[in-house]
Amino acid sequence: MKLFNSLFGKFHKGVGIELSPQRVNLVQLRKLRQGLKVETLTSVSVPEGVFVNGQIIDSPTMAQLIQQALAESQIQASHVATAVPGRESIIRIISVPAELDDKELREIVLNHEAGLHLPYPREEADLDYQKLGCFIDEDGIEKVQILLVATRKEITDTYIDIFEQAGLQIDVLEINSFALIRTIRERLRQFGPQEAAVLVDIEFDSTEIAIAVNGVPQFSRTVPIGTYQMQTALSKAMNLPVSRDLELLYEMSIPPTFIDGGVDEINPDMTVMMEVLGELTEELHRSIDFYLNQNENLEVAQIMLAGLGGGLRQLDEFFTQRLNLPTSQIDPVAALSLQIDEEKYSLVERSGLAIVLGLGMREAE
Repeated sequence: MKLFNSLFGKFHKGVGIELSPQRVNLVQLRKLRQGLKVETLTSVSVPEGVFVNGQIIDSPTMAQLIQQALAESQIQASHVATAVPGRESIIRIISVPAELDDKELREIVLNHEAGLHLPYPREEADLDYQKLGCFIDEDGIEKVQILLVATRKEITDTYIDIFEQAGLQIDVLEINSFALIRTIRERLRQFGPQEAAVLVDIEFDSTEIAIAVNGVPQFSRTVPIGTYQMQTALSKAMNLPVSRDLELLYEMSIPPTFIDGGVDEINPDMTVMMEVLGELTEELHRSIDFYLNQNENLEVAQIMLAGLGGGLRQLDEFFTQRLNLPTSQIDPVAALSLQIDEEKYSLVERSGLAIVLGLGMREAE
């Protein structure tokens, strides 16, 4: 029998495994009196063809890669936390009467409200929810805000099956943005209730945009532009073979003052790649405008960059100038005061660890 516990459940083993088109990341964290310690942090390359359009289509290979990561990390684990991409999830904030008891609340949320917010039939979804807090609506009625999260059962089943093939059980299956928020929650606490943080998770073949207020994701969108598209453009401009290895991209610095339609006199090969970054900037601008138009009382306090591409040199300056909004790069290692092998994970690469570290942090909750 396949088990699906919870998107919000407790997890105390401290082993998080992130599956992505470029790498399988595994971390084991241990809780100390003063914060957290990294017991092990391992990354295994994912070959081409395992993921297609953001979905895992080769489950046996993925299961083998998980086993390889476990073997390299030299840990014994039976239960883990993992996450699905934002594109595979539905996140909604809904309101229901505060007078409902727990049983009534569950019935209303999962069997009535959920059906109103899902783009597919209720029976095809795995759902979970969490209370956020109470408020008085415009009619003077006390209500409770609910964070509703859903994934398609077929996606859930795929992940459960992969980990079962690897000899593991998923204790918690959550959404990438939730793990990212957990990693940087101390930084998010500096923002007020009317200030939104825009989380830009630049992954291998896509970018997940999540807008969070009070540490809760209010809006999410996936754009099909990632580090692979940037690297491909750069490689072709330099007449180099296209590679899944991002070393070429990590060696570059993004010119913050690049002019559209112009040629970078210092490095002409950057021109094509900058066009890709320009497209990403436009998509980010559209997402922010759409959200703010629905929420007039909010303002964007900061854009925060994470993921494989979040740490590209001077990318924060590029977005700051292009969008006229303060932008920072997330260093999850510094954010959590962790110590890791700096030779294995350079400063540029660290932002790609934000999700897996958030998964491992389940132990600390």
